[in-house]
Amino acid sequence: MGAAVGKPAFGVAVAPKTQAEERLALAEHALLQWTRCPGADSGIWDADASYTNRGLLAAVDEVLLLAAEGPFPLPAAASARRRLDSAVGAAASRMVEEFLRVRVWNGSRLRGAIDRLSLASTGLSLLVFPSAGERASSASAGTGGDVDVSDGSRSRASSSVPDEVAALLDAEVWDDLDLICSPGVSVLHEIALRIVRAGHTEELFREFANAPCDVLDSFLSILWVECSQRTTEAVIQRWTTVTKIIGKAIVAMRRQLYAQNPGAFDGFRDEYLLAIAENRILILLDFANGFTSITSHEKLVYMLGMYEALTDAAPSLLLLFSGARKEFISERTQGILTKLAGAMRVMVSGVMAKIQGDCLSPHTPSAAAGGVHQLARDAMTCVELLARHRTTLDLILADAGADDERGSLAGVVSDLIAGLERNLQGRLAVAFADAGGSRHLFLANNISFVLSRVADTEGVASLLGGAWAARRRIRIEQHVASYSASSWGPVVALLDMPVCGRGKPAKILAEFNAAFTRMRDSEVCREVPDPVLRAVLRNAVSDMVVPAYCAFLQKQPKLGKSVRYTADDLADSLSELFEGEATDGRKI
Repeated sequence: MGAAVGKPAFGVAVAPKTQAEERLALAEHALLQWTRCPGADSGIWDADASYTNRGLLAAVDEVLLLAAEGPFPLPAAASARRRLDSAVGAAASRMVEEFLRVRVWNGSRLRGAIDRLSLASTGLSLLVFPSAGERASSASAGTGGDVDVSDGSRSRASSSVPDEVAALLDAEVWDDLDLICSPGVSVLHEIALRIVRAGHTEELFREFANAPCDVLDSFLSILWVECSQRTTEAVIQRWTTVTKIIGKAIVAMRRQLYAQNPGAFDGFRDEYLLAIAENRILILLDFANGFTSITSHEKLVYMLGMYEALTDAAPSLLLLFSGARKEFISERTQGILTKLAGAMRVMVSGVMAKIQGDCLSPHTPSAAAGGVHQLARDAMTCVELLARHRTTLDLILADAGADDERGSLAGVVSDLIAGLERNLQGRLAVAFADAGGSRHLFLANNISFVLSRVADTEGVASLLGGAWAARRRIRIEQHVASYSASSWGPVVALLDMPVCGRGKPAKILAEFNAAFTRMRDSEVCREVPDPVLRAVLRNAVSDMVVPAYCAFLQKQPKLGKSVRYTADDLADSLSELFEGEATDGRKI
């Protein structure tokens, strides 16, 4: 083999004795000029495959021609033979340098997508049970002008991805992208021709993995550089998108390279492309492996996206390989998937512990008004996020090591909602123990919220079944009835109490009007977000109050001007209940 790249073991120049030695001396001189200052050398070809130093190429050809002619027989010309061998090594090293310089792949058509992906925001947060600060940050991000980096896949959160990136997730678009620099392929032929003549093919093979590939490296640079100062969630999201794009890009690159005629490089192109693909895939796998130790439940959905991206890309990528290389990539991929699955099972347990064990404050504005508690909102957002990954979660949770009761997404969702309900009915509702109907209004609100979100989330209703939903509807009816009786029953009772001992009917009516106004003013500020439940509650209250009021007026026809409000006035007033703090409804 020849000398190391850039450092041929040339001896001290001596006066040539033969024409062959004179030719060798001239070629050595040209090669020596490169080896002494390779950094200042512009190369034989530039990156666009244009000639920049034909003299150097002629020197390489002269050395290889001399080697083929064999003008220095042993032992008589041993010194010249050693010089020629060193020159051949230098010539081969020169060709390897040229190989690492030439631009074969053209990523210019992808620059728009690369820039957009690099600058894109992460969009709405996919954190499971985010903190108050994270929730506020997500809301701010969702209303800004940034572009969502989510990738349009099963893990997509909400808003659309940049158009340029979304297009690359469609395999068909790659057929219209010219990824090959044809002049660069011609240079590969020139290089391969000389490497074969020099007998240094192994040296070239060793450099295949380091060959530049603008198509793939431009996307990998997003992980190397741009993500160095971003959050873990942002890195995972970008990794997920980049992995999907690179998987499609490699398939397209292979198809386009095989459509070329690389001449002498034809016998090398399989190894060349596979080395490039293996190198970049291992980089992606190393990135993924770095996240397998994460077990924080907040990042569960991001990890699901990473797992799915890898499982989706792996089959088509493995089709590129064979033999030991395929086995190595397959084992490495499966090992990372196994570790990711184990981490996510821990995360699922963390989600359950969060729901079942946390004693969140009941004194939030919404809870204090009997509205929907943040715990219920976070829990159902979690269910919606997980439902998008049902197939993956069923596969992960069905592992032999998983808890039997949670061996599927259905088991997880059922346990999660059951834990939420225990928390709402036990720890949170205790704040309303002495508040009459407020407790029932709080529970009706939250159960209705859960039921509505289950019905609105694709696939979740079928997981829980019709019987589950029917039981919740019955509970809502019971809480509505209990709320009406607890809050409005005492007001109506003023009309039913015997007149004796309480004064004249006009006084009783005045007491009722005052009690009704106080209750109405209190309840109109309570919030019931669900319009259906709000209507049911208003009807229940109206059905209790208005008929009793009418009956009282019928029994006391002599009240005359003491009657300030008709039954319709009361009904209209009750129609403004449960609008929340912002209501400016009419008081009576």
